[in-house]
Amino acid sequence: MPRIKLVVEYLGTAYVGWQLQPNGVSVQAVLEQALRQLAGEEVRVHSSGRTDAGVHALGMVCHFDSSRQLPMQAWRDGVNRFLPEEVAVREAVEVEQGFHARFSARGKCYRYTILRAKVRSPLYMRTSWQVRQELDVELMRQAAAGFIGEHDFSAFRTTGCAAATTRRRIDSVVLQESGELLYIDVCGSGFLKNMVRMMVGTLVEIGRGKRPVEDISRMLSGQGSGRAALTAPAQGLCLLEVWY
Repeated sequence: MPRIKLVVEYLGTAYVGWQLQPNGVSVQAVLEQALRQLAGEEVRVHSSGRTDAGVHALGMVCHFDSSRQLPMQAWRDGVNRFLPEEVAVREAVEVEQGFHARFSARGKCYRYTILRAKVRSPLYMRTSWQVRQELDVELMRQAAAGFIGEHDFSAFRTTGCAAATTRRRIDSVVLQESGELLYIDVCGSGFLKNMVRMMVGTLVEIGRGKRPVEDISRMLSGQGSGRAALTAPAQGLCLLEVWY
């Protein structure tokens, strides 16, 4: 039975997240339904991770097994015929049976988009966080360096996080400016629940002058200011890539 890897892009605004949920429509649900329509059998997909309600993805990776023999182009184009316009399979590749979208992954990269503008943008409202206050980007870059390396990120997760360990490795945090947009790209070995959003929220507070730069190292060592990290809104976050 062949194992197929899919790379999926989606706008998460209308969904309760990637994972199947009893309280709404998930990306996983619509993808499995489309696969079932194409393959004529029940299909369960296994993803590289989860994204929360309102979070987007350019490169979510998942895999499934199917007894249906189809060319890879058919798995891509055929499934897309049955998917809503906010979800699309970008790539379909047959992989070895030992491949697992989650357990074979070596790292991920997320992008958070901030719109630095006084006036709201209808074009970017679903894919960015509008911050009206001035941000000291250089100070934020200086602070972001404190995340690099392996640390205990227990101060950067929300309740309900089921991870067995809170230690994670961050390889890079890059801030790029493009007009009114500020992109924050965070790459690492893995992430806790809402970890990237809390990292971004903390950087924004530093950029606003609401926190000292040193607060990041204090929080990572368990000696923070006692004030919880600000969680940036979901709509600004996008999963860019999963590495194998």
